[in-house]
Amino acid sequence: MSRAASLPVIYSAQSVIGMSDFSEELKGPVTDDEQVETSVLSGAGMHFPWLQTYIETVAIGGKRKKDFAQTTSACLSFIQEALLKHQWQQAAEYMHSYFQTLEDSDSYKRQAAPEIIWKLGSEILFYHPKSNVETFNTFADRMKNIGIMNYLKISLQHALYLLHHGMLEDAKRKLSEAETWRHGEKTSSREILINLIQAYKGLLQYYTWSKKKRELSKLDKDDYAYSAVAQDVFNHSWKTSVNISALIKMPGVWDPFVKSYVEMLEFYGDRDGAQEVLTNYAYDEKFPSNPNAHIYLYNFLKRQKAPRSKLISVLKILYQIVPSHKLMLEFHTLLRKSEKEEHHKLGLEVLFGVLDFAGCTKNITAWKYLAKYVKKTLMGNHLVWVQEEWKSRKNWWPSFHFSYFWAKSDWKEDTALACEKAFVAGLLLGKGCRYFRYILKQDHQILGKKIKRMKRSVKKYSIVNPRL
Repeated sequence: MSRAASLPVIYSAQSVIGMSDFSEELKGPVTDDEQVETSVLSGAGMHFPWLQTYIETVAIGGKRKKDFAQTTSACLSFIQEALLKHQWQQAAEYMHSYFQTLEDSDSYKRQAAPEIIWKLGSEILFYHPKSNVETFNTFADRMKNIGIMNYLKISLQHALYLLHHGMLEDAKRKLSEAETWRHGEKTSSREILINLIQAYKGLLQYYTWSKKKRELSKLDKDDYAYSAVAQDVFNHSWKTSVNISALIKMPGVWDPFVKSYVEMLEFYGDRDGAQEVLTNYAYDEKFPSNPNAHIYLYNFLKRQKAPRSKLISVLKILYQIVPSHKLMLEFHTLLRKSEKEEHHKLGLEVLFGVLDFAGCTKNITAWKYLAKYVKKTLMGNHLVWVQEEWKSRKNWWPSFHFSYFWAKSDWKEDTALACEKAFVAGLLLGKGCRYFRYILKQDHQILGKKIKRMKRSVKKYSIVNPRL
């Protein structure tokens, strides 16, 4: 038996085509023996004990609509519960019965059914251990015909499923089919979907272009194949630009599209165009706040060797959005090298801000920078700067960073990190700090001299020292 043949009826084309027969089977008379078994056996060989109560009462009369609605509602609840518990086989069996909602007498529910069935069914097919591409393709194509109003959405999701399985050409073909599909009147929502489909098609073209570009870089200009590959690179660039440029002008988060588009613009020498795209993406108020937009712009300006002031202005916004981002250490370096005193002060704030986050507590570079910069700030007679930063942290940093527990743990895991933290602890809390005292007592042949220098610096520059 093939893999597809062993799947529940949801995976076969008949599960969609033969819905009338299946619904009638469920509504058929129930024998006494079946009632005793308190279960229902479908033609597909699947039991639905939870349907028994409802199907026993189904009859031609005033209760029929009510019982039909109760059955489908209960079925939907069981499907959702099965999905939450990752019970894919059970969800598929329930789904087999839920197809009857396509015949609901309530027109609103009947119209909504195809989208619900697609969302639930595609989720089951994506995770079911016996699912495969063939069965997903069959299900998706059938649902496009049933849920005609959802044709574009299903086509896009179908293409993404194929992409997930590395079937680029098949995905591209599905997107091309959707791109040329026309039904009914044009709407704004449909126009957005068409743009999105075209953009994903462009992204696939970009992928091909990128492969060709890498291939081109390995060829000698005198090579016979060079001109042919170069022509392909040029053609793909034009097609991709047409598909992507329209989409990224609309408000939204289009990170992969923007990155690919900018890469092509840079490759063909249109740096002004690339910068315009990135600037609009980062600063246009119609677009949602997006830290990646500022990261892309910063990296582009860095590649173009832009002035330090421009780089600082971009990272300053990123700092406000994600103060713990790894680029903040680079931001600190730029601020430290600036000639403006306000930048030097901000550089101290940035380091403290990075170490406010649990994910950065083991970042030895951040601790090195802070230890060195706090000392430099104090030596430069800017005690107030350090006090301002410490004021909001003195009630929680000691237990968060400088407890006796962390001293033992840090020394055991990374002695270099422990020394940097101990120096900062001593400068901020004085020589009485438990973290500082623990590290000071450790006997380490290599770090011995460093610990002695640290002890002298803490004695001289600690902010709890009355002489300061």
